[in-house]
Amino acid sequence: MLFDKIEIKNLKSKNRIVMPPMCQYQAKDGIANDWHFIHYVSRAIGQVGIIIIEASAIEPRGRISMNDLGIWDDKHIEPLAKIVAACKNHGANVGIQLAHAGRKSKVTDEAIVAPSSLAFSGQYALPHELAEAEIIEITEKFGSAALRAKKAGFDFVEVHGAHGYLINEFLSPISNLRNDKYGIDKSLFLKEVLEKVKASFPSEAPIFLRVSGEEYHPGGNHPETLASQLKPLTNLFDVLHVSSGGTIEKEHYDVFPGYQLEYAAKLKKLLGKPTIAVGRLEDPGLAEKALMENKADMIAIGRGLLSDPHWPLHAAQNLNIEIDWPESYLRAKGL
Repeated sequence: MLFDKIEIKNLKSKNRIVMPPMCQYQAKDGIANDWHFIHYVSRAIGQVGIIIIEASAIEPRGRISMNDLGIWDDKHIEPLAKIVAACKNHGANVGIQLAHAGRKSKVTDEAIVAPSSLAFSGQYALPHELAEAEIIEITEKFGSAALRAKKAGFDFVEVHGAHGYLINEFLSPISNLRNDKYGIDKSLFLKEVLEKVKASFPSEAPIFLRVSGEEYHPGGNHPETLASQLKPLTNLFDVLHVSSGGTIEKEHYDVFPGYQLEYAAKLKKLLGKPTIAVGRLEDPGLAEKALMENKADMIAIGRGLLSDPHWPLHAAQNLNIEIDWPESYLRAKGL
């Protein structure tokens, strides 16, 4: 199943292998450069079906670090468009993760923001608590970022609602202590973001949503509570990308191959949306098993693709499946 085709709206992928967003910390002023071009296009050549460009901030203070990609300005469009065109030329579908770091931003020239004035830890600045008018401005910036993604030629966008960043901060009882409508309905901010993104991006193109399926804290979100938040929003996104953690500083959990798989399986069952599983799934047999057991519809390979840009070619060999190789690499196929 790993090499079966999959269609979601107008996205048609030759396989179910996803390259998840992984920050490269190589940008200046948010602008993609040669590093990003080589990094992503090499994975397209390696036959990844779906590539998601790393977290790209919708405003400068939304960057995780000073060296993150951005999509808050039209100057970001052209360098990204070159990456998209080249990846598509090698048969990949390409999306971009629209992101805002919230209280986990470490930019040094901006005042960071959050739903509540609670620092992530002692190593992070105390954030400014967003007023309602400021929240609306941020949702509009998500919409503007989606419009730039459209102009750059992306096949889809992914809204980053995971890992303790701004959207996740609104969703989580740990970080959202507001008494207004954004505190009473903790999914309201995400709803408004998705509405702006959906209105700015082609209706025939899918919208992905990244979430933390488990927050590893008794007072945080778990698959069931998160599902109850997302259930009213299922008409606003098409694919759920499930990982975990990031909301609190000191998390206690075991990391093993497939350690996040059950969160993806639970949310897939509860919400009925096509789901991407991620988390140490670089063993092709394990990835295949997850699909066969209907725990996910697609498999994201992160560290495995950092280590091996041609992971899909080698996974196919491991599973004794015949797939097309780049013609220039055929001499290496039997090795």
